[in-house]
Amino acid sequence: MGQSAQFDQVSVLAKANVYFDGKVVSHTVIFADGSKKTLGLIYPGSYHFGTQKAERMELVAGSASILLDGTDAPQGYDEGTSFDVPANSGFTITVADGICEYICSYIES
Repeated sequence: MGQSAQFDQVSVLAKANVYFDGKVVSHTVIFADGSKKTLGLIYPGSYHFGTQKAERMELVAGSASILLDGTDAPQGYDEGTSFDVPANSGFTITVADGICEYICSYIES
C-alpha cells in the first residue's frame, strides 16, 4: 500500500478504537463487500495485542519492532513493509520514537 494508500467508496466508523490510554488509536473502514480494515496511529511505547482473525499489518509511516507470540526475537519493520499475525495469536509492537501509522487488514481463511 505505502504512503499513498487511498480507499474509495468506503464507510468509516466515526467512533475511534482507543487502546492503552490513547497511545494507540484507530478507525474502522468498511468496504462495499463488507470487509474491514483499521487505520491507526501508535505512539511511542510497547503494546501487546491479541488476534482472533489472522491480520496483516502494513506500516505506512514510521517504524516499529514486532515480537510475534511464540517467537524469541523481535523483528524491525519500517514504512512500506508489512507483517502477518496468525489467528488466535498475538504480537507485541514497540515504537521507539515518532508515530507509527498502520493499516490492519483482516485475512479471511
